[in-house]
Amino acid sequence: MPPVIPTLLIGAAGAILFYLVGFPAAAVTGPATTVAVATLLGVHTQIPPRLCDIIFIVIGAQIGSTVTPDVISAAMTWPLSLMVLTLTLIAIMVVVPLCLRLLFGHRPVTAFLSAAPGHLTFTLGLAADLKADVPQVVLIQTVRVFLLTLMVPVLISLWGITGTATFAGQGTSSAVDLVLVLLLALAVGLGLKRLAVPAPLLIGAMAVSAITHGTGLVSGVAPNWMTMAAFVGMGALIGTRFGGVDRSLLKSAFVAGLLSTVVGCIIAAIGAYIASWLIGFPPAALFLAFAPGGVEVMAALAIETGLEPALVAAHHVFRLTVLGILLPIFALRYRRD
Repeated sequence: MPPVIPTLLIGAAGAILFYLVGFPAAAVTGPATTVAVATLLGVHTQIPPRLCDIIFIVIGAQIGSTVTPDVISAAMTWPLSLMVLTLTLIAIMVVVPLCLRLLFGHRPVTAFLSAAPGHLTFTLGLAADLKADVPQVVLIQTVRVFLLTLMVPVLISLWGITGTATFAGQGTSSAVDLVLVLLLALAVGLGLKRLAVPAPLLIGAMAVSAITHGTGLVSGVAPNWMTMAAFVGMGALIGTRFGGVDRSLLKSAFVAGLLSTVVGCIIAAIGAYIASWLIGFPPAALFLAFAPGGVEVMAALAIETGLEPALVAAHHVFRLTVLGILLPIFALRYRRD
């Protein structure tokens, strides 16, 4: 049996279990947890790259369908929050590595790359080039994404989910509209991938869906079963990242990952409060937009909770862009480490 089948079954069981116990964003958090546990217990879990592409396209298309003239009008105030987001990123990249160095004795370069709030592929490339402790960086970054998936839904639930970007009343897209959006999204996403754009299929699908919905070319959203399946796949994908983990390093990496996630979330929450005051959006939505990592995961959570998916996705795309500039600049100081 291909490993993807038990992986998805374990993920679906996790989604049902978390839904029954009332855990926030169960369709994402449940599969992430159950698949991670199964992976650590030795089960061969896997989400094939082609399936990942489908998941990202469906989620991106769903995000884009929330774009309306009202959203476009509100976006005129987003530059203020993007400025706050940039300052928040700089604060995370200064404070979190300092904590890892003082509390865990990590070398400066390892602490810096372990704390980077995103761009995992780029970060690992820098880790190899700068002779950092690559296994430690991989483990802490994996734990960070996993913990963000679990912690952020709980935090926004405590904060108060007051989003207005729901899909009620939009109806389900016709088969023709849905196929049109998905095919165009695939074409644009593959084009962005050739240009080395981060999360190209997600961004491509989001852009195509936003344009086609915003201009009235298409209407409605993807069927609920398709969206829920994409959520489960996303959560399962996160859980598979624990494959091949050195268990002797897992405990210390988990504690370090927990620390970096908590500190990063505190800084992000402060920035979110400030941005919320500046642009008038719900604090919980801004916190989801400022969460330090996981553009695909945070976008999926934004859809499921109704917390302004377009704003959340736009801020995370901007975060990745800024990180692409900041990471090399910060890394220059470690060339001689």
